[in-house]
Amino acid sequence: MPEHTKGVNEDTATLNLRWADALIDGIVATGVHHAVISPGSRSTPLVLAIERRRDITNWHHPDERSAAFFALGLASHDRKPVIVIATSGSAPAHWYPAVIEANRGNIPLLLLSADRPPELQNCGANQSVDQNRLFGTHVRGFHDPGPASPEAIDYIQALGVRAGHQACWPNPGPVHLNLPFREPLVPKLFPKSPKSTTKRTPPEPSIIADQDQLTRIHACISKQPGLIVCGPKTFHPGFPNAVTRLAEVLGTPILADPLSQLRFGNHDLSHIISRYDSFLRNPDFRQQHQPAWVLRFGAAPVSKTLLSYLKHNGAHTLLCDPLGNWPDPLHQVTEMIRATPTLLCQQLLEMNPVSAGGNWFKDFAAQERAINNRQPAPESLPFEDKIIGEILECIPSGATLFSGNSLPIRQLDRWSGTSGKAIRILANRGASGIDGNISTLLGIAAASNEPVVGLLGDLTFFHDMNGLLAMRDLDATIILLNNGGGAIFGQLPQAELKGFEKHWLMPTGLDFSHAAKLFGIDYRRITKQAEFRPALREAIAAKQGTIIEVMIDRKLSRQRQTDYWQSITGERSQA
Repeated sequence: MPEHTKGVNEDTATLNLRWADALIDGIVATGVHHAVISPGSRSTPLVLAIERRRDITNWHHPDERSAAFFALGLASHDRKPVIVIATSGSAPAHWYPAVIEANRGNIPLLLLSADRPPELQNCGANQSVDQNRLFGTHVRGFHDPGPASPEAIDYIQALGVRAGHQACWPNPGPVHLNLPFREPLVPKLFPKSPKSTTKRTPPEPSIIADQDQLTRIHACISKQPGLIVCGPKTFHPGFPNAVTRLAEVLGTPILADPLSQLRFGNHDLSHIISRYDSFLRNPDFRQQHQPAWVLRFGAAPVSKTLLSYLKHNGAHTLLCDPLGNWPDPLHQVTEMIRATPTLLCQQLLEMNPVSAGGNWFKDFAAQERAINNRQPAPESLPFEDKIIGEILECIPSGATLFSGNSLPIRQLDRWSGTSGKAIRILANRGASGIDGNISTLLGIAAASNEPVVGLLGDLTFFHDMNGLLAMRDLDATIILLNNGGGAIFGQLPQAELKGFEKHWLMPTGLDFSHAAKLFGIDYRRITKQAEFRPALREAIAAKQGTIIEVMIDRKLSRQRQTDYWQSITGERSQA
């Protein structure tokens, strides 16, 4: 090889690393301190740039889909962006489900995909696909700065800062940077390592509601019976205290979704209603308790029963959303309030709203007490209502409970109740998929100093078994509710179809103990309710990865719920 060609190649490799150093330096300056890496060659400069820093923790997973959901879990824990790195070709396409969830769930991610340079595009070069705007409308921003250039080091560093800000504000979510690198990728002489960067987390500006709008809202909610409905994604400092104070002044119940972070904690719980999925099934109560107004915070609630109740009344619906989203699947919003939820509550309190008085709140509170005192009878077999009750009794204050979708989140909604114990409940409810749930809860565990417990169905578990690779070194317990397939479809009209089991239920018939053995994870199978509590306590105390598989008889569980709902209202259960 001619000497001058060798020199050019060495300069290219060094320039690639300097370019990657500058980009990561800009990103880290925005307060990012986690990166999740999957293996590959073309991404080498990015990996080296991460490895050379002492102020960023790097995690690794060979499965890009699991890696992206693991990053989603890390970002969910403290709502700060996490870097995800993959090589070129089909590798970043495996991020797609996690990107969709991050978009819909407002989770900040920084997606760094390596790519072939322009001269290797559209010419049949190996591992070369069109990665331009790969994630379409699911990202907050897309950037392709082209190959490394010595004249643009300042630009690429500034782009890192910009991407970090884009992921956080005004609407948190994923940002994609597609980064072409020319070979060679490994320098023979490494440039000097970058110094630690001063971190400045992008501020989240507070938004105050317009005064004229506040006047209208105050007039609407004063002296009239109403509801405060808090759904998922109400992550705002001071919000629990502010909204519960507003509810107290107005004499209004707060119908709190399990993901609202209002059912558990040391804030005032006196106006928190959690058993609405039971008593709102009663047609007489629904008819006699029609609100004049509904003030909503966060995304749409999990409960179909609650959504049905809200749909069939003519209340003025006020929705507070500071992110520019429009979470109104019932198409009922009459007033969209662009304000920080905590500040809106405080502003309304300063206007001295007047309570409707009467028995409005007392009626909801009485129903809550009645349902608390009327739970399904104990059984020797494990059932979801008792499993959830014992989980919430056993996990310590400060712990996180991650719920899978389909049945687990609905069961949690129905059976969790409330408690002064500080428990955070999280779930991937942006797109409500079953993919990547194991990896997400393990990402949460990686960022947490407290125990993390996951409640997952068997199909959800099956869908992300590769994610178990990260579990061996983490303090996490997975409670695997095995009811033999997609049991939620048994609560839908599809259950009456001839091909129900083949096309919808799809039981896997797998012995999941083999998965635990394959990945080196402690495992217990539970077939009786009495076995569950000691197994869970032991797993939490062990502070290591544990799977507790609970065998649920799907048909008996369904019948138990049906009997319970009929004992209250005479109506059949709904999903």
